[in-house]
Amino acid sequence: MLILAVVVTHNRARELMRCLDHLESQTLKPDDLIVINNGSTDDTVELLRARRVACITQANLGSAGGWHRGIEHALTNGYDAVWMMDDDGYPEHSALAELVPRLGNGVACVSSVVMREDSPRHFVFPFPILDGKGLPVTFARRRKVATIEELAEMAQGGVYPFAHLFNGALIPCSVIREIGNVSTEYFLFGDDVDYLMRLRKYGLVLSVLAARHMHPDVSARPLTELKLYYYVKNTIILNRRYFNQVALRNALAVVAGVGRTALRNGPGVAANYVVGARAAVLWRAILRGLRGETGNDYAR
Repeated sequence: MLILAVVVTHNRARELMRCLDHLESQTLKPDDLIVINNGSTDDTVELLRARRVACITQANLGSAGGWHRGIEHALTNGYDAVWMMDDDGYPEHSALAELVPRLGNGVACVSSVVMREDSPRHFVFPFPILDGKGLPVTFARRRKVATIEELAEMAQGGVYPFAHLFNGALIPCSVIREIGNVSTEYFLFGDDVDYLMRLRKYGLVLSVLAARHMHPDVSARPLTELKLYYYVKNTIILNRRYFNQVALRNALAVVAGVGRTALRNGPGVAANYVVGARAAVLWRAILRGLRGETGNDYAR
């Protein structure tokens, strides 16, 4: 199996170099590596050139545009599978060796679990508890699990039928040819959820508990106006496409977006999006989400 590792980067040269170090030290190494450089203006290109790492530089097309280009490269150059990750995380040394044996009949994707580098038992993105249809539960006393020990209690055979994509996701190119490439219409946020749901229609999507991908804790990162806009808009679009209890999930998306802004940026900033000078940003995101208007439209 010829495996291409794809790393998408934008202005995080130091974190990218750390990721590359861990790729080079895998117990089972990918056959090749390509970095998709989304318009970095730091010293990313110079550092990659010094390390003789293959790189495709393009305009900043968002995360979705980066994944799309990397997958396109894999498909046109005869690879059997693509192993995908962004620049600020890194795989533990045995991650790929743990993933490959789990790819079998009926499996569309296997992925590492994404652990906090400052607290390695805790997930960066907590795992949802799933309902009978395999969808995240909306109302329940317990909706998510935050630690590897909690997930292990629910995981059969060391795997769980859900994944947070693009942080160590390994996908066969044969599956990609069936379901298509990552959609560039989401720009930021939602491309991973959309692709997860498309993969699930083809086969199982599994997180492998023994495969670990270390990542900074993102829960305190400030939420920019751009990110809030696309989070709200794209979540509303995805709710209608793939999930049940759409109206409730839409309301929760707005509350979550404002709540995260309050926690990360301060209550005053959050209030400004609700009733202040920036309220048009939030309402534009809601209305365009309800209309299903995908794409990079923030400036319009």
